[in-house]
Amino acid sequence: MRAFRQILRIEARLYLRDLPTLLSTIGLPTLILVVLGLIPALRKPDPNFDGQTFVSYFAPSLLVVTLAMVGVNILPAVLGTYRERGVLRRLATTPASPAALLAAQLVLALAGILASALLLVLVARLAFEVPLPRHPVGFAAAFVLGTAALLALGLLVAAVARTAKAAQALAVPLFMVVMFFGGVYLPRFLLPEFLARIGDYTPPGVQALLDAWTGTPPQPLHLAIMAVVALGAGAAAAKLFRWK
Repeated sequence: MRAFRQILRIEARLYLRDLPTLLSTIGLPTLILVVLGLIPALRKPDPNFDGQTFVSYFAPSLLVVTLAMVGVNILPAVLGTYRERGVLRRLATTPASPAALLAAQLVLALAGILASALLLVLVARLAFEVPLPRHPVGFAAAFVLGTAALLALGLLVAAVARTAKAAQALAVPLFMVVMFFGGVYLPRFLLPEFLARIGDYTPPGVQALLDAWTGTPPQPLHLAIMAVVALGAGAAAAKLFRWK
């Protein structure tokens, strides 16, 4: 435990020193929200969104930005870099095991995701009167399972990528898929119906987030799919992961 705390302290310092990554991870979704919220037409209730404003409708998709950046972009790149530079191999010969480094990275990833989500929800509420998630239990379940699914996928990429470049090559297509089906590149109401339905079951499960935010309990199948992805990808990552 002491070794883990030491590694966590070191990794946290490195994480905080990387200001561009830190600011983009935590602040980018909120920045996009503010830009959209400054457009008066997007703050008016629209029957296309069941009487919501576009800003309210789009807020859950903005959560996908941080989840995708941290889970399938930053995490695999960091672990791929450490493997390429021999950091994981050297740690295996010390009391601070590579597993402690992996745990520290997951803790920092979760901290960044939670900080970004909290900032987004608070700014949406205080600046643009977007209601807080109306089904908090369902929202928490959808958020936790969606986050777990993307982090597991990120670990799976890190498990099979021997270098940072290999991790990036695998992560970028996955990142684009998550962002597309999460409604970030194009709002989901503009997608063909079958693509929107695929997005319902693509991590992190943006439809479950939207349902819970607007007060509807998430569908159990949506949550179950996220749990299956998290467990399946996590198990595969654990089996395939190599420290060297």
